[in-house]
Amino acid sequence: MRFIRYVPFDQLHRNYGVIKDANTSDDLIVFIESQSMLKGAHWHPERLFFLLSSARHFARALEEQGFNVVYRKAENTTAGLQEIQQQHPNTPIVCAEQSSFRLTDKLRSLNATFLPNDFFLTPRTLFQAWASEQKAFVMENFYRKQRARLKILMDGKDPVGGHWNFDKENRLPPPKNYTWPPHLEHSRDDIDHEVAAELEMSPTTTWATNREGALKQLRYFIKHHFPHFGPYEDAMTLESWSLHHSLLSPYMNNGLLHPREVINAATKAFESGNIPVESAEALIRQIIGWREYINGMYWFLGPDYRNNNRLRATRTLLPLFTDPNATSMLCMKATVTDINTRAWVHHIPRLMLLSNLALITGTNPQQFLEWMRRVFIDAADWVMVPNIIGMGVHADGGQMMTKPYAAGGAYISRMSNYCKSCVYNPTLRTGDTACPFTTLYWDFLDRHKEAFAKNHRMSQQVFGLKRLSDLPELKRRAQEVLAGLEKGKI
Repeated sequence: MRFIRYVPFDQLHRNYGVIKDANTSDDLIVFIESQSMLKGAHWHPERLFFLLSSARHFARALEEQGFNVVYRKAENTTAGLQEIQQQHPNTPIVCAEQSSFRLTDKLRSLNATFLPNDFFLTPRTLFQAWASEQKAFVMENFYRKQRARLKILMDGKDPVGGHWNFDKENRLPPPKNYTWPPHLEHSRDDIDHEVAAELEMSPTTTWATNREGALKQLRYFIKHHFPHFGPYEDAMTLESWSLHHSLLSPYMNNGLLHPREVINAATKAFESGNIPVESAEALIRQIIGWREYINGMYWFLGPDYRNNNRLRATRTLLPLFTDPNATSMLCMKATVTDINTRAWVHHIPRLMLLSNLALITGTNPQQFLEWMRRVFIDAADWVMVPNIIGMGVHADGGQMMTKPYAAGGAYISRMSNYCKSCVYNPTLRTGDTACPFTTLYWDFLDRHKEAFAKNHRMSQQVFGLKRLSDLPELKRRAQEVLAGLEKGKI
């Protein structure tokens, strides 16, 4: 054999990564199913099913194309690769740059050769150069450079539509008397059934586990959801768990789809005249802006960044994050139920419900991070560490984001229909029926007022504390709420 080409479970694409220039005659394509990874945490069954079945489908597809493929179950990745090295002595290991510091270190210990990771559109060296020149890591600045560099939705040097982003147009609450399109369901085959049996679980039909299904999901989104995606991308509703979101992040994050493929499909649809610029720009920004920015920041900030806890948050993970019956808050009950069912909710419940609650309750950021990594189907280290530590719970003290994303019940009421049927009132700060988000938002500001008073983006909110005549009562109610949340009684 010429090379042992190691393929991790998040680089499952024939035209990218370590196998794009592999040949069928003298390359060994290797997959390692790490048993310590499978058993080392309480992973969401749907997440494990998706990752394992997708990898096995991809391995079979390569075998059918004539490649020499080894799919090895081993104690861990290092042990599996060492076993294969013993069977093929003096054969070097080659891989693409990995998606986590941990796996990178493991492969370095085996003297692996790393090829550039082209599953992203921004080489790590290019992002490093950009970030090194910044006084503040503003995603919007990075995004605009991306648009110009990649020539996406550009009219010469100007953005198509005259604006770089259409955020203001894309903040509508859920519409009334609206019929959401049905969700695309994916059939299960022998590999799916084999994996499900090994995991002793029954998967949903929400997620495809092969290339064909991922492409089908892309086409379905473009046809049925893309035109209306932008305006309602921040909305939350009991009537639909996904609204008009694409559901493509799992496939881009495990390699079944490349971001370039999604962008090409999106720009082609936009150029046909059937997609409003608000929706086209919103999707493009999520992919070439936010997704690339988060991956770049993960590598720029380094492996110790995940340990930040600048707000000294020490509360143990609340019961409601794992058990929807441990709360009467309808927004949280619905969100955690959706997560438990299919391992996914869109970005606003993740930020403004889950992370917001962890932030204002003072939940330990590392515990919250590990829970988020375990339960989401599209979770990866590079995704979750910056998103949670930097944006979600402001544990880095503002290194990534200049203000914490804390909000009371008013935001949730404005952007969803949860509050109308909830036992708690988002307009109340105190009393038994006061929304916990509203109470805890003001309590959070009070607890950290000295630090936030120096923040120009937070000074107005902190000043608002002086107008609260009921602040002593609010602080007492906050302690009752926190105690109730810990007991699963709020």
